[in-house]
Amino acid sequence: MTGSISQRLAIDIGGTFTDIVLEQDGELNTSKVLTTPAAPEDGVLNGIEQVLAKAGTASGDIGILLHGTTLATNAIIERKGANVALITTDGFRDVLEIGYESRFNQYDIFIDKPTPLVPRHRRFTVPERVDVHGRVLLDLDEDAVQALLPKLDRAGVESIAIGFLHGYANPAHEQRAREIIEAARPDLSITLSSEVCPEIREFERLTTATANAYVRPLMARYLNNLETRLSKIGIVSPVLLMTSGGGLTTLETAARFPIRLVESGPAGGAILATGIAADLDLTKAISFDMGGTTAKICLIDDFAAQRAREFEVDRQARFRKGSGLPLRIPVIEMVEVGAGGGSIARVDALNQITIGPDSAGADPGPAAYGRGGEQPTITDADIHLGRIDPGRFAGGQVPLSPDRAEAALSADIGKKLDLSSQMAAYGVTEMVDETMANAARVHAVEQGKAASDYTLIAFGGAAPLHAGRLAEKLSVERIIVPTHAGVGSAVGFLRAPVAYEVVRSRNMRLRQYDPEFVNAIFHEMYDEAKAVVEAGAPGSVVSEHRLAYMRYLGQGHEIAVNLPTRSLTDEDADLVQTSFDATYERFYQRTLPNAEVEVLTWALTLTTASAPSETTSIEPTDSRDAQVAGSRAIFDPASGELRDVPLHWRPDLVPGDAITGPAVIAENETSTFVPKNFNARIAANGFIIVERNRERTS
Repeated sequence: MTGSISQRLAIDIGGTFTDIVLEQDGELNTSKVLTTPAAPEDGVLNGIEQVLAKAGTASGDIGILLHGTTLATNAIIERKGANVALITTDGFRDVLEIGYESRFNQYDIFIDKPTPLVPRHRRFTVPERVDVHGRVLLDLDEDAVQALLPKLDRAGVESIAIGFLHGYANPAHEQRAREIIEAARPDLSITLSSEVCPEIREFERLTTATANAYVRPLMARYLNNLETRLSKIGIVSPVLLMTSGGGLTTLETAARFPIRLVESGPAGGAILATGIAADLDLTKAISFDMGGTTAKICLIDDFAAQRAREFEVDRQARFRKGSGLPLRIPVIEMVEVGAGGGSIARVDALNQITIGPDSAGADPGPAAYGRGGEQPTITDADIHLGRIDPGRFAGGQVPLSPDRAEAALSADIGKKLDLSSQMAAYGVTEMVDETMANAARVHAVEQGKAASDYTLIAFGGAAPLHAGRLAEKLSVERIIVPTHAGVGSAVGFLRAPVAYEVVRSRNMRLRQYDPEFVNAIFHEMYDEAKAVVEAGAPGSVVSEHRLAYMRYLGQGHEIAVNLPTRSLTDEDADLVQTSFDATYERFYQRTLPNAEVEVLTWALTLTTASAPSETTSIEPTDSRDAQVAGSRAIFDPASGELRDVPLHWRPDLVPGDAITGPAVIAENETSTFVPKNFNARIAANGFIIVERNRERTS
């Protein structure tokens, strides 16, 4: 490594924009460029060139590169992954098709279930059988594996997922099948379910394994191309990838298990918001990240984002659990809506305005980009309403044509509903704001919480434009727009720790508690996690977190119970039982006396320390009227006319500056719209604090 660790580069590839952030001794330089879908590394290199020129530094000075991307997610949603085959146990060929016994909509006989990534003609079976405890009941038929080779050739298979029944308990058959295929077809990419998801429940394990196999060749090519292109411009520093769970991992691990990257960009945003909540002592915060393709909302309680062990992609019904492909990976739990700046607006058969989930993306992009897009998007609506300054959009990197935005809105929305183009634009923004507000409201209620009790932390290119109206709909009192909000997820990468989680499904009833058995499992998992973390952050001090996923015998689902990070002894049986009782009672307000308890899965996470930050206050300081850079004609829906409001240039503002809404605060990567019932001020750390004006609303 030739660079200085004090110079760190963060890259976030989104569906519309690629964000680059360079940190030099605590100072940030940023760049925002259009994503190049055909070759994502082109956009990355363009952005790096810009940010290095802005900072006046050389590529060889970069000490570490942090990267997050939605490429894996987009490949699954758009069905642009590899030609995949599945090899499984005789009798289980159709697990991917059968899925769950239940349906996400019980009464819809025309229900659209997610299409498996592997069609039936590329799903193969071989004789073998292992029981739930890992005992071999039927040896692997190696001749049957050999006989599959010509079938794989005829099907044009590029990548294989191998997932045998109970492979998590004994992976020997999966490993042997891989050896046979690798010896004969060394160019094939092979994923084992026992490595990517060593847990019970064959449907989730097989969907996760096939999804990993589906995106693995694509991600391996991209990461290899990126590494090669970076070395050519002199960046030879280590490359760490953001995972869906909010930790950084090595490039090698990311290439092996790319499915862990499906929510890597949004995870960076949640890490940023979690850090801000901790810095500002906000025990209740909502992370609101709205980019070019989607909007993401995450609840943060007591300085910790909610986490989960399962995530669904490609949902066929919005907000409907069970309508997507389930992936068993560690994720930061959030609700994601197909509502970004590039999301396409249209009028449906009921003459209602609908938004997304499809997006104009970067190519062709919104109509105002002038790159061939003809359908109106949320960005077009914001431009036509006057909330975006065409001359400063994306730091001037993307020239805008407001006339094209007006024409698209008028043709596709206004004329169909007999509305003016401006009222059509307002209808588009109202629909998307209500969609996001409803998602946040439902997500909070499902957790037994009220969104109105939270502070909204808004970032991403479009979030500060819509946060004010979202706050009005949710009765939220305060919004925080951090510095460099437009590239917030990339900034979050700079705060993320190097981390890795390992799980093992090994069933144990608590009445048959065996500490040696448990200690052996954790010792094995620790060694695996340590190897990954050590490769990403050599010599770092790590913290360890242990969990047991437990339930009452006969229940269908389990809860996560914290375990001590030490060797367990015979005396710890009562401790584990007590921890389970306390956790169960916290969720369900009761326990079941004398009911037998079992552990299904064990989990261990190793993590380095997060990047330090300075705790600061956002309480009011001496107040003064903020400097005005000009004015913007903003559409006022109450009067149906344009109204001039003050335009402020954020780099000109200093702590203590006060702004009365309505107003627009513009900066290179985004703009903040302050509604008329809110005021804004600049905090000591440069954050924009937008708060409800009680005198106006009373």
